Amino acid sequence: MSRSATLLGPIAGVFAAIAITTTMDATGLSVFSALPLFPLMLFFWWLQHISRCSMGFVWGQWNRYGLAILYPGVVLSGIGLISAALGAVDTSHTHWEKAWLNFGLISISTILVGLLTEEGFFRGWFWASLQRAGQTAGQALIWSSIAFALWHVSAVTLNTGFNPPLAQVPVYLINAAVIGVIWGSLRWISGSVVVTSVSHGLWNGGAYVLFGFGSKTGALGIKDTAIFGPEVGVLGLVLNVFFAVGLWFLVRGLAISPREKPA
Repeated sequence: MSRSATLLGPIAGVFAAIAITTTMDATGLSVFSALPLFPLMLFFWWLQHISRCSMGFVWGQWNRYGLAILYPGVVLSGIGLISAALGAVDTSHTHWEKAWLNFGLISISTILVGLLTEEGFFRGWFWASLQRAGQTAGQALIWSSIAFALWHVSAVTLNTGFNPPLAQVPVYLINAAVIGVIWGSLRWISGSVVVTSVSHGLWNGGAYVLFGFGSKTGALGIKDTAIFGPEVGVLGLVLNVFFAVGLWFLVRGLAISPREKPA
């Protein structure tokens, strides 16, 4: 079978995911728009007969979880400290007990749901499918990050309740691709989408509770999200790029697990 023929699977899967999610975002079902990724992942997984290990449904080495936790910890703390130093933080009306409870709930729910949807689909099946088609791990990293960003377009351009001001959309989409590179790099060096799901969960918990999303202000009371937002702000983009570059050099310096070979 030719390489172009084997690429039809991953291309078709991503187009289907984007089309279904966009339709749901456009019809008021954005809260559930990630859920179709689960049956799509199962269908293409079954269709292509990819092994569980190649899909990334393994625990991975425990020290990789340290990197998974380090990413949101370093970047979100960095944004918070810089924001505070520049006088952008206002916690006078913050209920911290409620904030930390929300952080825990969002983090845990994202880890569990993300494992079966965004992480399982983009850095699980799509990654494995690309490698099955002859793409290298580096190419899988790039394409999965671009696909991850494109899948988020409807969430921030349609009236979903999450959508930021239009001027912040380009920064958000570039940031989504950069964050995709970070989680893809974690997938590369760990061979596990469980590791990436932990990082994804902690990132969502911290970013949305502390900094807010859309028009909602987070626990830190930061109003100027165009500058200080972790996903829609320039500062978040800069720190994410720095972390992605550092992680890339780490990836290149580490031996890649045999699980990362094409199935």
